[in-house]
Amino acid sequence: MIKEPMTEFGFKKLSDELDDLKKVQRPQIVQEIDIARSHGDLKENAEYHAAKEKQAFIESRIAELSQLLANTHLIDPASYVHDKVRFGSTVKLENLSISKEVTYTIVGRTESAPERGLISYHTPLAKGLMGRSEGDEVSITLPSGVQDFEILEVCYKTIQF
Repeated sequence: MIKEPMTEFGFKKLSDELDDLKKVQRPQIVQEIDIARSHGDLKENAEYHAAKEKQAFIESRIAELSQLLANTHLIDPASYVHDKVRFGSTVKLENLSISKEVTYTIVGRTESAPERGLISYHTPLAKGLMGRSEGDEVSITLPSGVQDFEILEVCYKTIQF
């Protein structure tokens, strides 16, 4: 299986969620099930069924996060020069088609949050920018059509979640 690149920040975020699920939420739901079970007839016990559904969700999410973390290639973008657009680079662009400046940081699939300027390296925009340098102009086919960009700045900035 191919390992997915991820920043240490994304890895920590997922690890913290997994830790919370295992150490806090899983024990709480076991207690909720025990309390609901003590209320009697399980066939018509809505609390019991809701708690069992929540338990199934928690177990599913634990499995999903464990799989994601096991298949992660941890990358520290601070450890290399950002003279060209790479994984972990923060890129300031001018969309020449609409004369608008935008800034994005290229991250792993699970870290992507476009509304916060974090885009997956799998996106057409990130793929079109990879390997490019400041001052380059590039045409990239996006879902909205072909857009022209000028790369104004390429640097590394610490990613905050």
